[in-house]
Amino acid sequence: MKIIMLGAPGAGKGTQAKQIAAKYEIPHISTGDIFRANIKEGTELGKKAKAFMDKGELVPDELTCDLVVDRISKPDAAKGYVLDGFPRTIPQAEALTGIRDLIVTGVQTCALPIYENIVHRMGGRRACIGCGATYHVEFNAPKVEDVCDTCGGELVLRDDDKPETVQKRLSVYHAQTQPLIDYYKKANVLVEVDGTQDINVVFQDIVKILGA
Repeated sequence: MKIIMLGAPGAGKGTQAKQIAAKYEIPHISTGDIFRANIKEGTELGKKAKAFMDKGELVPDELTCDLVVDRISKPDAAKGYVLDGFPRTIPQAEALTGIRDLIVTGVQTCALPIYENIVHRMGGRRACIGCGATYHVEFNAPKVEDVCDTCGGELVLRDDDKPETVQKRLSVYHAQTQPLIDYYKKANVLVEVDGTQDINVVFQDIVKILGA
């Protein structure tokens, strides 16, 4: 079971990816986690990625693909995996599907067609400055307003989730990542889910599609 989560920022990809990973006992893999793990462990790939990141540059497609391939080759991904945040570009997608024995067999996208909904959703996100746990003022509110259920830390609106930043991220998504939708449609492996629904309904729809 090899699944890629596609969709605009705020479409609920991360939330659904974690639920899929838990249900089917496969790893939820994000490029951010891969970068952090390799840098922390001091691997050769991690050192190369850090060199670009320290200069404020994007990690090149080839190196990002090498890091992802290394991660999905681990024993815990033998039954499959859920990729969140990768691929972001057509070259990355082509590199992933060109790897022998690691060809993508399924792609899942959580579609949120109305950008106003995305801005609204992301504006309601809150993150704990202590442990990093995330909440939403409407859909996943903490027990006490602005206080983390887990560690009691303060919950804040991250800069990335502010309306003006979200608009910029959506523009980048539309220009760079949207073509992936067409790429996977042509490959006949794309399935779309209405991400505007309640998160539990979205997950139920995904489970039906996955046939388990």
